[in-house]
Amino acid sequence: MDNAPSPFTIIIPAYNEEAGIAAVIENLLSFLEKKSLDCEVLIIDDGSRDKTFEQAVSTGVKVLRHKKNRGYGAALKTGITFAANDIIVIIDADGTYPIESIPDILKQLDESDMVVGARTGKKVKIPLVRRPAKWVLRKLAEYITGEKIPDLNSGLRAFRRSCVIQYFPILSNKFSFTTTITVAMLCDSYSVIYQPINYMKRKGKSKIVPMDFINFMSLVLRLSMLFNPLKIFIPIAMFSILAGFMKFAIDLTVLILNKGNFIFSYLFTDQVISASCLILWFTGLQVLLIGMVADGIIRKIGQRNLNDYKSKAIKVIDSKGHAHKEAHTL
Repeated sequence: MDNAPSPFTIIIPAYNEEAGIAAVIENLLSFLEKKSLDCEVLIIDDGSRDKTFEQAVSTGVKVLRHKKNRGYGAALKTGITFAANDIIVIIDADGTYPIESIPDILKQLDESDMVVGARTGKKVKIPLVRRPAKWVLRKLAEYITGEKIPDLNSGLRAFRRSCVIQYFPILSNKFSFTTTITVAMLCDSYSVIYQPINYMKRKGKSKIVPMDFINFMSLVLRLSMLFNPLKIFIPIAMFSILAGFMKFAIDLTVLILNKGNFIFSYLFTDQVISASCLILWFTGLQVLLIGMVADGIIRKIGQRNLNDYKSKAIKVIDSKGHAHKEAHTL
């Protein structure tokens, strides 16, 4: 393979995936050998209660095991922590993601900070019942980040440990790990590229339940508070203030109808502005001020928490027009 990527680690979190884990690993190892890729494969058994651990061990790859089920995100954190390489690729153990897309994803990582395998290919087997919820979550995340997001929580992506590890304190231990890292990196202006991929029907039973949609919604809102609080506070404040003006217009109309005409002095001699109108105005003002304070605190904390990761999307160009691998810290 020309321009072979640097050594990388593939992390596969698995929980009760005995139906397909062995086949997924064997297909992956065969593909890596065929492409002569320098890769470490890590299986993280997240406290499975079936034969997942035994089947993973039988393939000869390195397997790490949680004593009890801790969650999808916790399994990924374990894999990232123990990975031998800085470049990380994550993929699910249910056989839904195409392993043949990994080389293309790694190529894109040369000039970006994270590459997401977006499930927008020609063959995508996402259950219809999940699509409305995914659309709502994606649109909310796009509003908060101000970026187009073809796939918010794809389980096939590549990134650098040195970049992602800074977000460990806010990364969920559950399924929302991928949602969190996508929103966080976009809000921090890192370069995220989306590589279209196919998505096959899973082997075994899905672990996602309807209640997870509510959890994802609350997560995206919490992320807005962490990275862009004004996106939430300003609309609420503006709605309250505009509602106050509408109530004031109604109050004024009622006064005119009762008096027969309007004289400016009525504003000082009559009860023109109702209590509900004042409450709406002051509520909007308070929400706006709280949002501004929250935004100031977040920006101040962000300035103190700058890490040493250097974005690969920013190249250094010398006087001869040649690009160098070094990059400036964002």
